[in-house]
Amino acid sequence: MQLISIRIKGKIDQNWSDCFEGYELSYRGSDETILSGVVTDQAAFYGLIGKLRDLGLQLLEVSSVETENDPIDGGD
Repeated sequence: MQLISIRIKGKIDQNWSDCFEGYELSYRGSDETILSGVVTDQAAFYGLIGKLRDLGLQLLEVSSVETENDPIDGGD
């Protein structure tokens, strides 16, 4: 799994949160949105990037950190 953080130009309204279910929207200043959360694999990560592209949003920064598997699921 990967913990991701995507900095986006512009302020995305909280009404869009359904479009990004499972991700948190936060704001930096008056003209940036931070989208953060966990993606399970590369396909989910690229799907999210594709959704942002399709919406015409300008990405300022994308970062991801590999995380350990959730201990509840046994780690495998």
